[in-house]
Amino acid sequence: MPHGLNTGDSAWMLVSFAMVLLMTPGLAFFYGGMARAKNLISVLYMSFVSIPVVSVVWFVYGYGVAFGPDVGGVGLLGWGDWQLFGAITRLLRGEIPLFVFSLFQLTFAIITVALISGAVANRVRIGPWMIFGVAWVTLVYLPVAHWVFSDGGWLKKWGVLDFAGGLVVEINSGIAGLALAIALGPSISFRKEEPPRPKNVPFVLLGLGLLWFGWFGFNGGSALTDGPLAANAVANTMMCGSAAMITWMLMERLRSGHFSRLGGATGAVAGLVAITPSCAFVNLFGALIIGVIVAIVCTYAVEVKTVLGYDDTLDVVGIHAVGGMVGIAALGFLATGRFGSPTAGLFYGGSVALLGKQIVAIIAVTFYCFVVTFILGKVVDRLFALRPTSEGEIAGLDTELRID
Repeated sequence: MPHGLNTGDSAWMLVSFAMVLLMTPGLAFFYGGMARAKNLISVLYMSFVSIPVVSVVWFVYGYGVAFGPDVGGVGLLGWGDWQLFGAITRLLRGEIPLFVFSLFQLTFAIITVALISGAVANRVRIGPWMIFGVAWVTLVYLPVAHWVFSDGGWLKKWGVLDFAGGLVVEINSGIAGLALAIALGPSISFRKEEPPRPKNVPFVLLGLGLLWFGWFGFNGGSALTDGPLAANAVANTMMCGSAAMITWMLMERLRSGHFSRLGGATGAVAGLVAITPSCAFVNLFGALIIGVIVAIVCTYAVEVKTVLGYDDTLDVVGIHAVGGMVGIAALGFLATGRFGSPTAGLFYGGSVALLGKQIVAIIAVTFYCFVVTFILGKVVDRLFALRPTSEGEIAGLDTELRID
């Protein structure tokens, strides 16, 4: 056994890798249950195809850009530890194998790309989507992951708190979805028809179950240990998801007089999104508060698209971007300064400086992600016809799968 290897932590991280990988099929079912029937297979496949596309990028150069030694000490990009070519400088990262850490982080990149697809479901072709995925991971995900997760990243060195990816996964995917939706324009049916009801509620609930299960690995695995830090993250994940689901259902009851199955599922996801950056840094009371707040905020956020006119098909912006922002900002108030939190928020005796850093991080990631994604969406659409023809969109994306 190599010196310094912790087999218990390594086993937990391998399990967490598998749990988080399962979230992408879970997301496929969650999205597929809400999509139009004529696009079901295509919407499912957009998530599944993210797995091989991102995996190849990751092992060729992705890990090295995100987690390699920082270039120039400015915290913008990594460079080195090229795993495909065996040019790695160490076998362990802390007390776990480097490849185990790499596999775990790979699953974050995979699901971030898959999440974006929900914003443009029903109007994107599979082949060009794969090209977009490669370009987006390279130009957006990898730099932002370096900023936040890498020891040399400028946001991490500055003291910004993001335990499991509120900036890197949630805000990044939500803002990318917004930019891509605007770049491609609304679907043909947007504002011309009533919003479609979920075609397959069992698919939605199956997807929620797989996502919720995987989220324990997502948040608990980010501790990189099987100890109390992971346990705190998992407990807070359970509390926040549950509180948000119940709050969303109550909001629906107050606003429309009835519950909906889709609403409850969406509320749970909003809670899981919001607790992602803060799961190890707050206590159960903080997790409860975050769950209530994010459910209230997101019930209104998902309706903004009808006012502003962008077609966020499956509410990626309203849930993931806004929910991630709530979770990141909440740390400025609710970080305990205990457990895994190096800094306390305002409610626990901390200064306003942490809140300021969290807000700056939100603005920085939002601006960078939106600008680059918008340009990428326009370029890929122009060169490879990312969006299908009007006839193809009306007929349904599944009819084009053979020739895409």
